[in-house]
Amino acid sequence: MTTLEESQYGVGTAVADRRRRRRPDLGGTWWRHVVGIVAMFFALFPVVYVVSAAFNPIQALGGSSLIPDDVTLGNFRTLFDTESDDPDVPTAHYLRWYANSLIVPGTAAFFSVMFGAFAAYAFSRFRFKGRRIGMLALLLIQMFPQFLALVAIYLILLHTGDVFPNVGLNTLTGLILVYLGGAMGVNAWLMKGFFDTIPSELDESARVDGATPAQVFWGVILPLAAPVLAVVALISFVFTLNEFVIASAVLQTTDNFTLPVGLRGFIDKQYQENWGPFAAGVLLAAIPVVVLFLALQKFIVHGLTQGSVKG
Repeated sequence: MTTLEESQYGVGTAVADRRRRRRPDLGGTWWRHVVGIVAMFFALFPVVYVVSAAFNPIQALGGSSLIPDDVTLGNFRTLFDTESDDPDVPTAHYLRWYANSLIVPGTAAFFSVMFGAFAAYAFSRFRFKGRRIGMLALLLIQMFPQFLALVAIYLILLHTGDVFPNVGLNTLTGLILVYLGGAMGVNAWLMKGFFDTIPSELDESARVDGATPAQVFWGVILPLAAPVLAVVALISFVFTLNEFVIASAVLQTTDNFTLPVGLRGFIDKQYQENWGPFAAGVLLAAIPVVVLFLALQKFIVHGLTQGSVKG
């Protein structure tokens, strides 16, 4: 048998083996597939219902169906109608709310990553008196929800605005500062666990080569910590975008509203009215989160699991 015939015979045998290969037996794992399908159904049903309500001309959720009889884009037009004659529909400032909901979460996420990285690097690499107590203090503070301090936050911004009007009540800057204070602890803990997995020998090698402490941090540590930075940025962005309680207390004029506060106006007067524009606004608000998640998904799993190995 020649070499060509041997190769053809080997290929033919492999093809025959693949054809004879039996399908995997699901006898012992069928329940896992059932659980996965049920979990996927519960996860996707609210999303499908919101999409249906966004294109449904019926404004009340009680009379709507999962698959609407008629499909309309009127709910989306209502969002951008600044001269609505309907007294039950608030004058829409949706584009302004959308811009505010990109500025506030984006700025808060950026500075949360930066300040959290500074704190985490100090706790991970430096040894100083009060280090352990400081970490425990950050952890204990995070045990209490931020909205428990709503009265204190309101009074602080109220009196701060008398001296610095740009960071007082009804300002986006003041709201960003409040969000930064609430996210520092958990972000520092998450980043610190990841920084501990980066070998300290890399720092020493960089110092031997003449790198300054700033060059070690920006040129060695941060590039290696890109996965956890992406995770913290995503978590901070989503949390800030969805937050309603503090934003509704701090922001007082329509132009400064974020999406959760502004969209409430479509449903707070009559509970079963204007759910269509509300669902349409929610659907559009999900676009930045989906885009950000798709852009950072390659870092998410590695960043979450790597930081939990060593703390």
